[in-house]
Amino acid sequence: MLPHVETDEEFGRLVADEALLRPGVLDLCRRLGLPAADPVRFPEGSLPVYAIGGTHVLKLFPATAAGEAAREARVLEHLAGRLPVPTPEVHAAGAYENGWRYVLMSRLPGADLAVAWPDIGRSGQDRLVDAAGEALAALHALDPAPLADAVGPRDWAEFVAGQRAGAVRRQRERGLPPEWSGRIDAFLAAAAPPGRSERALLHTEFMRQHLLVDGAADAPRLSGLLDFEPAMIGDPDYDFVGVGLFVTRADPRLMTRFAKTYGRTVDPRTAMAYTLLHVYSNLLWYLRELPPPSGAGDFASLAEAWFGTG
Repeated sequence: MLPHVETDEEFGRLVADEALLRPGVLDLCRRLGLPAADPVRFPEGSLPVYAIGGTHVLKLFPATAAGEAAREARVLEHLAGRLPVPTPEVHAAGAYENGWRYVLMSRLPGADLAVAWPDIGRSGQDRLVDAAGEALAALHALDPAPLADAVGPRDWAEFVAGQRAGAVRRQRERGLPPEWSGRIDAFLAAAAPPGRSERALLHTEFMRQHLLVDGAADAPRLSGLLDFEPAMIGDPDYDFVGVGLFVTRADPRLMTRFAKTYGRTVDPRTAMAYTLLHVYSNLLWYLRELPPPSGAGDFASLAEAWFGTG
């Protein structure tokens, strides 16, 4: 009952059409043994995701994202109970109609940390940043080998080289002005990631929006880490793009705390290079979200502003 989708453009046109999607969602709920379900769609996210009562979450993937569905299910099964922050438990995953796939998982308690953050006091924010550093360290400490058949890339160096070859073009397509796009190649030539041999399971979008927070206002705790469909295996430093931009948000004090509980600091120039090489990189948006301080007119100074520990 869900419509056939052959391209990302088609999916982009229908993803917001709840009247078109809902009959299929209800049908899938019945097939999964949730006949009394009243799905409530989460407003955020690029994929259709629904709360099914207080205990389940149903995530839908079109045929064009079938690999992401399989990846999320495999990664969540691999992570079950192995991190200091809860991750959703997979109850069912598989194929539906017209190429669509689904993952039915447990619903974790708590609120979106990005939404809750302004109402949390400084000591509570510090506690959450510490916990986030511990969680990412635990994720990176896991052996990724059991997931190598489902989580790529096969060759990290080849992936980085491919991203570097298209870095300027991608940013220009996203509207980055010449005063920044014209400096990308020179910066990457001088500050290319050092080619660390260490490989880890990467979240790739480790950010407040994918963390849940619960508990009393004066003693908040991380209650969930979500959204593993874009997971990769590669250089752990790649995950610091999300950390600097969306967890510590260019606050050197918070980055210092995060690095302490994570267990090491990351060279800001390396994090900046990976920001330009990231699959979802959009530097123009980042510059609007985190305007560089006065005088930070090149990538080296921007790296310190966004990823430095002060």
